[in-house]
Amino acid sequence: MMWSLSICMVSFIFLMLSSLISLFLGLHCIMSDMVVFIEWEVFQVNASSVVMTFLFDWMSLLFMAFVMFISALVIYYSDEYMYGDLMINRFILLVLMFVLSMMFLIISPNLISILLGWDGLGLVSYCLVIYYQNVKSYNAGMLTALSNRIGDVALLMAIAWMLNFGSWNYIYYLEYMSMSVEGGVIGILVVLAAMTKSAQIPFSSWLPAAMAAPTPVSALVHSSTLVTAGVYLLIRFNNLIVETGVGNYLLLLSGLTMFMAGLGANFEFDLKKIIALSTLSQLGLMMSILAMGFPKLAFFHLLTHALFKALLFMCAGAVIHNMSNSQDIRFMGNLCSQMPLTAVCFNVSNLALCGMPFLAGFYSSDIILEVVLLSWLNSFSSFLYFFSTGLTVCYSLRLVYYSMTGEFNFMSYHPLSDESWGMLSGMLSLMVMAVLGGSMLSWILFPNPVMICLPVGLSMLVLFVSTVGGLLGYEMAKFSLSSELYSLSKYMGVTFLGSMWFMPYISTVGVNRLPLLGGRQMLSVFDQGWSEELGGQMLFKESAYYSQLVQWWQDNNLSMYLLSFILWVIILVILIV
Repeated sequence: MMWSLSICMVSFIFLMLSSLISLFLGLHCIMSDMVVFIEWEVFQVNASSVVMTFLFDWMSLLFMAFVMFISALVIYYSDEYMYGDLMINRFILLVLMFVLSMMFLIISPNLISILLGWDGLGLVSYCLVIYYQNVKSYNAGMLTALSNRIGDVALLMAIAWMLNFGSWNYIYYLEYMSMSVEGGVIGILVVLAAMTKSAQIPFSSWLPAAMAAPTPVSALVHSSTLVTAGVYLLIRFNNLIVETGVGNYLLLLSGLTMFMAGLGANFEFDLKKIIALSTLSQLGLMMSILAMGFPKLAFFHLLTHALFKALLFMCAGAVIHNMSNSQDIRFMGNLCSQMPLTAVCFNVSNLALCGMPFLAGFYSSDIILEVVLLSWLNSFSSFLYFFSTGLTVCYSLRLVYYSMTGEFNFMSYHPLSDESWGMLSGMLSLMVMAVLGGSMLSWILFPNPVMICLPVGLSMLVLFVSTVGGLLGYEMAKFSLSSELYSLSKYMGVTFLGSMWFMPYISTVGVNRLPLLGGRQMLSVFDQGWSEELGGQMLFKESAYYSQLVQWWQDNNLSMYLLSFILWVIILVILIV
């Protein structure tokens, strides 16, 4: 056990120091407007050299700093959370491999080295989702892995298509690619890859299923690593996506994802799945603002969202621990009096998610919505933006109502208390960042003031939508508690909205019934049917038959009969003569 404690502490100290170094280097790059491009020649064969390239600019260094900071706190938190696990060393090493894959992805200006980090994330995420070995985890792991394979294939095709430009360092060719047909094809493939990794419609079903992983993994995956990889890739490829027209389709799909996830979270009772759907909604927001051509805003929201979402998952883990591993919010209640420090962190992260003024989420989400109002955007997309914002506040206050107020509904004899100092210190550190991180990042990323001038009605629209959404969520939560038959009376509608528009069924049963079973039929009829019957199997059967005939001819006594017959004929001929 001592070695497991030491590996946690060593990982925590190393990641925290690396995060500080990366942060200071990133600030230096911003102030001096510096970009460092490093090429490392791995080996050379004749005239061909294999070169590894790394890009260190303000964006990659800041993102690395945030990823390592959150990873350090998650590992420190895991030391207490996974205390009873005999294989905690393996768990910590898997998390470190996960972070290393993300580092590869962040600092790569090259599609080949991006694929290293991309596939590393996919493989290690599969190992972490099936960490608790049961049937549900295995199914979730397969759904996660197979959904992400589609994006991996798209990235491989983009790598093949990049041969048209003579190099895989896409960073040099973005402007030229945006003016060519090949660039449009690469843009489509990159968007497809990003949509699978960031779980946009129609690939959304794997994200809530991945909640089968341990909660510290969820805190890491849903804040700054796996799901943000697609957003980060599109931030790098943003010029190409906006100028080739692929962004219009991405805007529609990401807006629908935001809307669908917000609706689904209002009908969900699993604590971790509510937070997962919240992540999906925020990813839709980042993707949609990227599709409109504002990569810096998307990056700003990516960093602020990472802070409060990791804190939200950590608080959820502490609550689940106290609830004897129950995740149903209907069993919770009155947690604010039993677990005051955890409740404070939980409420701060929830308010930051809602966009409460002067918390981390406010600075990014408010400016995004104001930019949306200033842009030439159709009414349907604007409706999706603002209605989804109202839904975010709606499910957040519904979650607070179920978990923090009322009576505790689980057991009369319960061990509710704030968790040990190891978990609390990680949560409190993130809470400080969830309060201060947004303002500090806005000063760093937007040092020059920009005037956003809107009419009073539009300026107050965000506040109005949030207030109405919060009141509606609170009233709906009370109404569904008082009326037990409400969900049953509206069963079809509630099932449709609460199951992500039947997407999990389509991704599993639908894919199994139509393409996979159809493929099996084709295999049995063609590959293993007529082509075998008239091809290889026919040759095999015919040659086997003739070889058996020859063998029978050689093995039986026919030759002896012929020899004796010939001898008798000779004897008769001699006697007659």
